[in-house]
Amino acid sequence: MGRVTVRRRVAHIDERGARGRPDTLVVEEPLEIRLAGRPLSVTMRTPGDDFDLVAGFLHGEGVVRSGDDIRAMRYCADTDTMNVIDVTLAEGVEPPEVSVDRSFLMTSACGVCGKTSIDSIRQRSRYDVRADPVRLDPETLARLPGTLRDAQRVFDRTGGLHAAGLFDAEGTLLAMREDVGRHNAVDKVVGWALKDKRVPLTGHVLLVSGRASFELTQKALLAGLPALAAVSAPSSLAADLAEEAGMTLVGFLRGTSMNVYTDAGRIKSDA
Repeated sequence: MGRVTVRRRVAHIDERGARGRPDTLVVEEPLEIRLAGRPLSVTMRTPGDDFDLVAGFLHGEGVVRSGDDIRAMRYCADTDTMNVIDVTLAEGVEPPEVSVDRSFLMTSACGVCGKTSIDSIRQRSRYDVRADPVRLDPETLARLPGTLRDAQRVFDRTGGLHAAGLFDAEGTLLAMREDVGRHNAVDKVVGWALKDKRVPLTGHVLLVSGRASFELTQKALLAGLPALAAVSAPSSLAADLAEEAGMTLVGFLRGTSMNVYTDAGRIKSDA
């Protein structure tokens, strides 16, 4: 695994004036994903849990449906960095066609770059999250951000990472991943679940440390998650997709306060 943080000398300015001091920055490096030696995608990410990231990315793109669809992953020996991973798909799993109008090039800020139209990214999930019978307690939801924040060790040192956490209905944190890209953090969590044969994630909640965008909602839906929560706001398209799918979408989850944008019936309440 590559370095996650680096130290850099900065000029710190406050009411006492300017002075030099060291600061800790989160590392951002490219990761090239290959299928059987053929380049597929390049994403900017924070090194660490790279195999989870690749598995989650391939699942979100519809290349694989389960962990069994991936036969092997390895860092390529023909490079002098740990920034290229080659994936061998299982027998019978067809690789995607990469064309000019369907680029897989991504950045750490965008999970749907290269898509030519909004219709092309409305992938249909194999899982009916509307039928998921899980009920969620507001008090349990209120505890999730604090639990996630306590697990963010690298954020404590840098303040520059997004996080995604997978919880069960009782509020137990099952997996947490950090990354400079919010969609990468989600891919890492989904990839972990995929490799652990937990997908579909029936009865679980995904919490993200920032906003709930369309691409994060789609990734949650494709993994069979009945609920997505965010400490910040959702986008209008995220709410539209969640409503269409029957997913519970919670935003501004801070303390005991929250907004439930879709399927509030899944939240236990006397109101």
